[in-house]
Amino acid sequence: MQFMPAYSPSTLPAMHTRLLSFLTDVECSMAADDPAPSDGTWETTRTVNYNQGLARLVLGVRLPDGKLDSRGIIMLQSFLLADESTCLKAVLSWTGAENKITRSIYAKPEVSWTSEARKVAAEWMAGPPSKPEAATDEQGSLNSNIEAAV
Repeated sequence: MQFMPAYSPSTLPAMHTRLLSFLTDVECSMAADDPAPSDGTWETTRTVNYNQGLARLVLGVRLPDGKLDSRGIIMLQSFLLADESTCLKAVLSWTGAENKITRSIYAKPEVSWTSEARKVAAEWMAGPPSKPEAATDEQGSLNSNIEAAV
């Protein structure tokens, strides 16, 4: 009996294989914008589940005294839409802040994934919103599912 994975490499949606690249672009953009946050160094941890199309970037800063200052998380979900195009959903959160930002990026011929990663990084670097985004019950449920799966 032979084990068959849930997805073979040929059936993975295209964006699933780009999750790690997107996170790398986000990290590079953040390091370029703020190479020494709080006089420390960025310390990140990446987790990717290609089968489920999920990724998480945990952001922290190693301070000069050696302590790790947790800053927040960027979560990604890649999925196919009904028209077979790819969508990348990014959920930005900050340590100590209740409010999150959710952004959807749609794969179109004119989309530059590097530019989109820069925008996500800049939005996260700007800090949490002062008031929560208006979200439907369905969006809240999806966000909870993403957080639980990663």
